[in-house]
Amino acid sequence: MKRATKKLSKQMEERLHKEPPPEVPQGRLISTGSTLLDLAISGGWVRGGGLPGGKLVEIFGPASAGKTVLLCEIAGAVQRQGGQVMFKDPEARLNKQFAQIFDLDTATMDYGIPNTVPELFQPVREWKPQPDEGVVHGVFADSLAALSTNLEMEDSDKMGMRRAKEFSEECRKTCRVLTERGFLMVCSNQVRQNVGATSFQKQTTTPGGKAIEFYSSLRLELSKPRKIYRELKKEKRVIGVTARITVEKSTIWKPYRFAEVHILFDYGIDDIRANLEFLKRGRDYTSYKVWDEFSCMGITKAIQEVEELELEETLREQVIDLWEEIEARFVQDRKGKRRE
Repeated sequence: MKRATKKLSKQMEERLHKEPPPEVPQGRLISTGSTLLDLAISGGWVRGGGLPGGKLVEIFGPASAGKTVLLCEIAGAVQRQGGQVMFKDPEARLNKQFAQIFDLDTATMDYGIPNTVPELFQPVREWKPQPDEGVVHGVFADSLAALSTNLEMEDSDKMGMRRAKEFSEECRKTCRVLTERGFLMVCSNQVRQNVGATSFQKQTTTPGGKAIEFYSSLRLELSKPRKIYRELKKEKRVIGVTARITVEKSTIWKPYRFAEVHILFDYGIDDIRANLEFLKRGRDYTSYKVWDEFSCMGITKAIQEVEELELEETLREQVIDLWEEIEARFVQDRKGKRRE
């Protein structure tokens, strides 16, 4: 496959990166496993995007949308880049076979099953992994909704009101530690019906109070998943799901960007499929055609072609080039505001 893309023009480059990018904590970014999601998170100030260290990230959404998959994809990426992993599993359901899908080595990570909110956060503040300049170490929790409190364990907090206060207390004590030591902390959370919400208000909320929402540098919301089917003659099976992931809050780059993510059972995030579909849609936005070589193929055949010829990295670079050209078109080209 020939490289069909072209680099951004100097003018486009200046429009997209109007200001110098902020310093990347610990000098390295961690991939989510999805090129488009990496770009949605921080593609405007670092080519290719990704997750920097020193941040608290909340991933929330409905059941079976892919929260644990995304968590494990990021944890595996931390290990592959030489970082150490602390994995806290309040739901107690992570198994080695599932973790191996993501190259996540459970034997070398600090694994624990906390019962209460302090049991999750206190070890993070005490954690002292082997120092290594330029390496991001990761803390992962799946999921916050399963955490309890000592009062609740003793049946003294029937309404669960203490949990929100403990989240607030622990976040206050932990957020600065994450920044100082460059830890990347990623937590999954469930959603609940927002009882009493009007038609103008959001219909769902996350349990545990507002502390995680306020202290998170990045919040990723997963939509209700859509099933991916495969048909063979008269048989039909669900082989995965597709979810839209929206950057609901961000202090890293711009919020409200989104990415379509395909998750296949026993495989993980199908980045090739998402990248090919993005290039196909991109024909409507750009003057150069990066999809042309695959236009005569179905998506399944195109994926096989990319894998057989080992063109994954070339495909990823084309997606980044196209994404940057499209994004640059939406940058407001205005003179700086005059302030008295």
